[in-house]
Amino acid sequence: MSFLIDTSKRKMEAEQMDDFTVQGDLLTETLDQLARINRYLGGNQVTMNGLRKILKDHPADKPLTIVDMGCGNGDVLRCIAEYGNKAGYDFRLIGIDANAHTVAYARKLSGNYKELSFQQLDVFSEEFQKLEYDLVLATLFLHHFSEEEIVTLLQSVMKTATLGMVVNDLHRNAVAYSLFQILGLFIRNPMTREDGLISIRKAFKREDLENMSKSINAKSSIQWKWAFRYQWIIKK
Repeated sequence: MSFLIDTSKRKMEAEQMDDFTVQGDLLTETLDQLARINRYLGGNQVTMNGLRKILKDHPADKPLTIVDMGCGNGDVLRCIAEYGNKAGYDFRLIGIDANAHTVAYARKLSGNYKELSFQQLDVFSEEFQKLEYDLVLATLFLHHFSEEEIVTLLQSVMKTATLGMVVNDLHRNAVAYSLFQILGLFIRNPMTREDGLISIRKAFKREDLENMSKSINAKSSIQWKWAFRYQWIIKK
């Protein structure tokens, strides 16, 4: 365990999850475990809270298309679908992931949700740029990219989105790193354990998000949330 890890700068290391050919039990177990951790530590609520904020003045009966970049097993979108049904929203929900096996698994788990669909797409591709949507979600997704790539992606997204974007991502912090090391003692899946520590080293400090906001000249709000998350809401 170490509280002395240097978090002054982002460490851009490859994660196993960055290999889009990963498949089988290792992948599905990792996706499910990440969804459980996200749910139990309040991560899903960071996204849901941001969604409610950005939809505050949006008429519930007006159709709304929401894209989730890096959707994983679709857990966040299923939460949104359930919320939308209870609140009377007319949602069209699209999950995007670059791994075909991840997309297939998300479809399998989401068969009972008629408002959900999934596509295998690279978010930097021309195909993604052709999508039409109102709102974009990025939950534990942006830390996979450099600041330059993130700014390029956000500029593209904000040209298309009619409402904006909700980002939920990790706070780069030595305490968070040490706490995940302790949590890792109870995680058997090596992909989850190893990628989790790498993700924290690749994560953000508030000034990183503030600088990117300035780069895209966006109206945004940044709030720290438990457990070591930032909620970054970017509005049109």
